[in-house]
Amino acid sequence: MRYRVEVHADAHTRLKAMAEDVLRGLGTRPRSLPPKYFYDAAGSRLFDEITRLPEYYLTRTEDALLDRLAPALMRALEPRDVVELGSGFSLKTRRLLEARGGGALRYTPVDVDETTVAASAERLLAEDPALQVHAIIGDFERHLVHVPAPSGRRLVLFLGSTIGNLDAPARQALLAQVRSLLHRGDRLLVGVDLVKDVAVLEAAYNDAAGVTAAFNRNILRVVNRSLGADFQPEAFRHHAWYNAAESRIEMHLVPETRQTVHIRSLDLTVRLEPSESIWTESSYKFTRASTRAMLAAAGLRLDAWHTDVDKRFALALAGPTSRAVAARAPRAA
Repeated sequence: MRYRVEVHADAHTRLKAMAEDVLRGLGTRPRSLPPKYFYDAAGSRLFDEITRLPEYYLTRTEDALLDRLAPALMRALEPRDVVELGSGFSLKTRRLLEARGGGALRYTPVDVDETTVAASAERLLAEDPALQVHAIIGDFERHLVHVPAPSGRRLVLFLGSTIGNLDAPARQALLAQVRSLLHRGDRLLVGVDLVKDVAVLEAAYNDAAGVTAAFNRNILRVVNRSLGADFQPEAFRHHAWYNAAESRIEMHLVPETRQTVHIRSLDLTVRLEPSESIWTESSYKFTRASTRAMLAAAGLRLDAWHTDVDKRFALALAGPTSRAVAARAPRAA
């Protein structure tokens, strides 16, 4: 059997978790909603549009780095087991799988959307007769314990700077789980967006076409549909800014006028003033030093650091530190 799927977060489980998250986020101050709820079908389409905007450098810069790095990385590591956190359509992973030059390999995507994972697996399996896919349908913060034992040397992927959406405690908890998946010779490849000129950072989250604003407001539509709320998304203004003290972009939804929102399934009424906002996303930015420290705190060693010529984005390659690790990875650029 070349395709196997384990479902650890079905629709009922996800809705229950969402209700808990929304109650916690909107029932306290500052108000907040977790960014994972941006990504219904409409949100995913909007984000795909964002990745092609001229202001949004992250995706195209990471893609170019992967194109440059993939052949040397896959030759050096020779993985036979690839695990990807938040795999989505596995478009970036495809570059790495193609670069390995054949040979049996098991791919384990971890993602909450079974439809997307199944479609991606069907395409990858049709293109690669030596590939097996063992999908884990679940939240990568909660369900990495279900990743199967390695079938050979392992490469864990966490791309897209998604790690920047987690605050420091959550990042450390996740990286500690990732560390538990790694053995001697295994590696983690993680994408991190870098600290840079504030104008460049803020433009990436305040595009002239207003696509990011629509993406931000869409989270209210998701809450409306899922939990029986009556938010009026167009009554909220998109506001994104760089918090230099915390090295993060913050995205907020600010009510233009006083709002009273009822969320039927939670029996919750939320009153919002124009002086407050709903915090929908943090996107932390990193340096080489802060990335090294973050990895070290989780028992990982920074082995290689690859960045573009403008030093906007980096791919960090790391290995476990508690045991001797085979030195087969490409040297830092």
